[in-house]
Amino acid sequence: MDSKVKVGLIGCGKICDAYFLGSKRYEIIEIVACADLDPARARAKAGEHAIPKACTVDELLADPAIEMVLNLTIPAAHAEINERALRAGKHVYAEKPFALNSADAQRVLALAKAKNLLVGCAPDTFLGGGLQTCRKLVDDGAIGKPVAALAFCMGHGPEHWHPSPDFFYKRGGGPMFDMGPYYITALINLFGPVARVSGSAGMSLTERVITNPDPALFGKIIGVETPTHVTGVMDFVNGASATIVMSFDVWSYPLPCLVVHGTESTMEVPDPNTFVGPVRLRTATGKTYNEVPLTHSEDRGRGTGLADMAYAIRAKRPHRASGELAGHVVEVMEGFERSSNSGRYAIMSSSCQRPAMLPVGLPANALDS
Repeated sequence: MDSKVKVGLIGCGKICDAYFLGSKRYEIIEIVACADLDPARARAKAGEHAIPKACTVDELLADPAIEMVLNLTIPAAHAEINERALRAGKHVYAEKPFALNSADAQRVLALAKAKNLLVGCAPDTFLGGGLQTCRKLVDDGAIGKPVAALAFCMGHGPEHWHPSPDFFYKRGGGPMFDMGPYYITALINLFGPVARVSGSAGMSLTERVITNPDPALFGKIIGVETPTHVTGVMDFVNGASATIVMSFDVWSYPLPCLVVHGTESTMEVPDPNTFVGPVRLRTATGKTYNEVPLTHSEDRGRGTGLADMAYAIRAKRPHRASGELAGHVVEVMEGFERSSNSGRYAIMSSSCQRPAMLPVGLPANALDS
C-alpha cells in the first residue's frame, strides 16, 4: 500500500480552499479527487488546486484508490455523508459539527466501530502552537490545579458578511453549533471530558435580514430556527468548571476569547478558532499578564487533524481530532438547550479520551516524532 493516504474531498464550498492549501504541508496525505453537488464548482476547484479528478459523490465513494473521505458538506449533511463513506469502506474526516444531534453522532461512531474504520472531525485548531502551549502549561502544573474557565464568542451574526448565511439560522446552526466546537474542544483538550452541563438558550429575533453586499441576497429574510444566544456552564470530570457564552444577538465588545483560572495562576488562551498565540500568564504574585514563548509550532492550518488521522491509519495509533471527541462535543452543545428547556442539568452519556499532546519541537510539516 502507498505510504500516502489518498483522500477524496466532498463539498467544494467556502472552507475547501483552506483544506486544499493546508493539507499540502503534510506528505502523508494527497487529495486526489473532489466532488460537489454543483459539478462546475468541483471542476473549478480541481483546476485551481491541481486536483487530478473532479467527479460526482457516487463516483468518488466508488473509487478504490481513495482511502479516506474529507467531508466538507453543509452541517445538515455531515452525518449522512459520514455514513455513506463508512459503508463504502473508507475512513472519514468531517468539518464541524460532527452531527446535528447526539443520536446521529453515536450512530456514525457505531458504524465506524463495526466497519473497523476511523472517523475524525474538525476543529483541529487545538493542534496549533497556541493551544498546544496552553496544554503543556496545564500538564506541567504552571497554573496549579485547574479551577474554572470563561469562554466568549459574541457578535451580531454572519448575515452581514457571509456569502450563504441561511444555514447559520437553521437547526444545527446558531452560534453554539457554529463556534462552540472550537471553544469546547479547546477546553476538553485542557481539562478532559465533561460530566454535566446547564444552560440558558434563547432567540432574540425570529427573522434576520441579509445585509451583505451581494445584490442577489441583500434584503432577503432568513427565518430563525435555532437558539441565537446561549449561556452555559460545563462541569468537567476533573472537577473544573467553565462558563461559555455564544451569541449572534449582541454587538461585539472587547471580551477575552478564553481564560483559564488555576490555583496558582490565570492563563489567557488565544482565540480557539486559530492555530497561533499569544499565550499569557499572570501568576499569584504578579500584577500583569506576561507572554509565554510558544512550545509548539504555530505554522499549522486546516488539514492538520486530517493528516494526524492519516498518520494514525498508517501507525495504528489513536488520532487526536477523533470522532469520539467530536461526538462528545455535540452532546455538550446539545445539552445546553436540553438543560434550558427542562430546567435541569443535562448529564453526559458520552465521554472521550483527552487527546494526546503533540511532542514538543516538531517541525510544522510533522505530527509524529
